[in-house]
Amino acid sequence: MTVAIAADVLQLAVFPLFVEGAISPADDLVDLCIAGVLSSLVGWHWEFAPSFLAKLVPGVDLVPLWTLAVANVYRKSKQIAVGAEAKRGG
Repeated sequence: MTVAIAADVLQLAVFPLFVEGAISPADDLVDLCIAGVLSSLVGWHWEFAPSFLAKLVPGVDLVPLWTLAVANVYRKSKQIAVGAEAKRGG
């Protein structure tokens, strides 16, 4: 979660550098690196694909998509863990 928050804060705080959206190589490099780091930390999840693709649209960097994607993955993993625990207990 910290990596996703740091990436979103970087892209929001340094917004003038990344304002070009799809034509900003620096923004694309940050997103590519973050996608790789998050995939290695929590595994590949489909929630990362829309976050990566949406970051290519100018202005969408105002939405913390990496943080939302990681939060969604975390929420789903907790639901799966609770479901597995319920099956063992019941």
